[in-house]
Order: sequence, then structure tokens, then C-alpha cells
Amino acid sequence: MPEPQSAVPPPVPLQMSSTTSAPTKESPSPIPSRSKDSDTPSPATEPHKKPVLKVHPVLRLKIRDLSSQGTRDFLEAVKPGYVVEEAVQTVLRLLYTPSSNIPGTRSVTLVLRPMEGVAYTIGRDFDTDHKEIHFSTDYIKQITRKRKGPEITGVLVHEMVHAWQWNAFGTAPGGLIEGIADWVRLHAGYAPPHWTKEGGGDWDAGYQHTGYFLDYLEQKYGKGSVTTINERLRNKKYHEETFWKELFGHKVEKLWSDYQKTLETDKSKQEVDNGNQETATKKSGHAHESELTQSKNKDHRKIEDEDEEEPVLVEMEDHTKDANLAEHVKGGNSASESKASQKTKK
Repeated sequence: MPEPQSAVPPPVPLQMSSTTSAPTKESPSPIPSRSKDSDTPSPATEPHKKPVLKVHPVLRLKIRDLSSQGTRDFLEAVKPGYVVEEAVQTVLRLLYTPSSNIPGTRSVTLVLRPMEGVAYTIGRDFDTDHKEIHFSTDYIKQITRKRKGPEITGVLVHEMVHAWQWNAFGTAPGGLIEGIADWVRLHAGYAPPHWTKEGGGDWDAGYQHTGYFLDYLEQKYGKGSVTTINERLRNKKYHEETFWKELFGHKVEKLWSDYQKTLETDKSKQEVDNGNQETATKKSGHAHESELTQSKNKDHRKIEDEDEEEPVLVEMEDHTKDANLAEHVKGGNSASESKASQKTKK
């Protein structure tokens, strides 16, 4: 969660330096300013370079209890120096371009300690350019072993966004601030498996709910849309009536309504696909059952044929015996008659 700020620190001009490490992927180009005659902003197509900070922030780690299970899990799951540095570079890559004005964050301290919740980000009392990310070791302890590394990294990426994003002098909706952080986490590839695109509710409910809405805008209005939203929060206060219309040609309510319609369409398509798959499965099952039935019927007829043939064979054998017996009897009678005839002649 970000800190409330009454003023935004002066922007630090972005420069390219061959001695400073740069992220490995390209970041999105911002949407160009809308002309008065245009209803919909077009995405920028001009190629861009990787953003590099003029002064790299100092990165620190504080551990309140080295013996806690959550701390040990953290140190086993990730390399602290690498994962914090990677979170910084991920935010710069996805949220800024070389032409962007980046907040002058001078240090980021990761504090591991037992506490309720997951994590939050604040600015130091004496200087808001120094940020602290407090991460719950109690939460880390209960993450499953398989998910521990990706979840730790995802949370750090989310919180690191709060250390670098603009907030319209503290007037931007909290849901938008949290939505931008989860949009960065989503595009960094660290979305947890339980995240889903949710319909209904308010656009600024925050976190992944708003993050997926921002992703819809990024896809519809062009790569760099979220970068431009963040840039517009840099130098003036947030006014909802004009903010979204200046960027996308519509009020946020219309944009949210359009997004809801796409979710309903996607849901209907998914239901049709599932229905077709279920129908195909049933047809396949019925065909298989029909084949089994036909096979069983063939086997049954074969057995019946065998049962019918066997009595015939036995019956033929019986007739043969009867014929032999008759012949034998007939032969016997003829022999007796012959003997009787011979006796008479004598």
C-alpha cells in the first residue's frame, strides 16, 4: 500500500548511461496526446530505448528476526540482492520510457518482520525520497513451498511500484494506485493462480480487479496506455471528469462498461466452447457405447449360433446310431430268416 503524499518530489530527468545496468526488455511507448478532432487516441509506434536512472537508488535489507521461519524461508527462496534489484528494473521497464519523468527515489529498504497482512510501502518521515517496504514474515511462512519464490517476487514487484509511481499529489484514487501496481505484476509474469478477470463492482476497487481493467485499456487503446496514465498523474491533481476523457475520449464509466461487455462476451464464448466440448465428449461416449453394444451383440449371436449347432450335431449322432441299430436289427432278422429257411429245407 502506498504512503499518502502531500507533494510529489521533483522529477529526475532520465538519461542513458553505459555504466548503469539496464533492464533486458523494452518498455511500452506512451499514447500520444489526443487531438481535438480525434475520438480515440492511437498508440505510439515510434521505437524507444530502455529507461536508465541517472542515480541508482541505494537498496537495503533489514531483518527483525533472523531466526523466524518466515525469514529463513525468504532467504532460501530468493537471493535478496538480486530480487530487490530485479523488482526495481521491472518497474522501470514496464512503467517508464526514456522520455518519462521518474520520481527521485534515492533509497529503498526492504524490512522483513512479523506482522499482520502481507506488505506495505511508506516514505521515511524525514525524506519521502527514501522508501521502506515492510514484508510480513508471517505471510511468507504460510506460502506453499512451490509458490514461495514466485509469490515473494510478485509481492516485491507490486510494492516496488509504490516506491516509484506518481500519485497526482495524493489525489489519485487508491484503487487506481493499487491497480497500476498489480498491472505491473501481471505483465512481469508474477500473477498468482487465483487471479481472475472479475465483472461487476466499481472500476477502482483496486488490485487485480482494476489491474485487468487497465490491461483491457492497454490492449484496446495501444501499448503504453498505462505508462501514459501514470505520467498524467505526475504534475497535476486528479479530476475524474476530465482525466479519462483526455486520454481515451470517454469517461471512465463508459470505459468500464465496455470492459464489462467484453467479459460477458468472453464468458459466453467460453460457455459455448465448453458446451461444444461436452457435446463432442458425449457423442464420442455414445459412439464408444454403440461400438461396445455392437461388439456384445456379435459375441452374443456367435454364442447363440454355437448353442444352436451343438444340438444338431448330437441329434445327427443319435440318428446315426439309430440307423446303425436299425441296420443291425435288420441284418439280425435276415440272418435268422436265412437259418430258419435252411432248417426247413433240411
